[in-house]
Amino acid sequence: MPVECPSCTGPLADSLFNQADLVLCGCGAKVRADVYPAFFRPSTRGRDGEALVVETEASCFYHSQKKAILPCEGCGRFLCALCDCELHGEHFCPACLEAGQKKGKITRLEQERTLYDNIALSLAIYPLLIFYFTIVTAPVSLVIAIRFWNAPLSIVHRTKIRLVFAILIAGLELIGWGIGVYFLMTHWRGHA
Repeated sequence: MPVECPSCTGPLADSLFNQADLVLCGCGAKVRADVYPAFFRPSTRGRDGEALVVETEASCFYHSQKKAILPCEGCGRFLCALCDCELHGEHFCPACLEAGQKKGKITRLEQERTLYDNIALSLAIYPLLIFYFTIVTAPVSLVIAIRFWNAPLSIVHRTKIRLVFAILIAGLELIGWGIGVYFLMTHWRGHA
């Protein structure tokens, strides 16, 4: 079953799914389609969950008319393809996933990340208000930007533009300090 445009009811291309911003449908309407990973699973597991064929088959704890495909690794409840939430190769039911998030029991579930790109850019820009601080913050900004270049930026998609700007601004600040120190040294030697 395809995901349809709310304006023209035509099917949306897979390339339009899970984009950060609104995208244009073929009809010209701006849409945003956030699709869960279960939508892309192979048809052998069933997108809608397979219906029970025989009454003696195991059924999903949450959907009694759907065939169970595996147990939850948190509570042991049987789950259908709709209820299966896979996290790093482990399978959880929605209740265990939510409880694990609230109580912090599932350590592999990321809830937040340190935004090193914001830190590096802030260390490069804010000290410009009082220029003398840049002698310390510019090298720190460069170290953070380079050290965490390959670190995951955010849970939502972000580019590395903040890191690039942090490196450029901090580099220019350091060059400015180098030129300033050079001129002070040559001026000081000229008067000595």
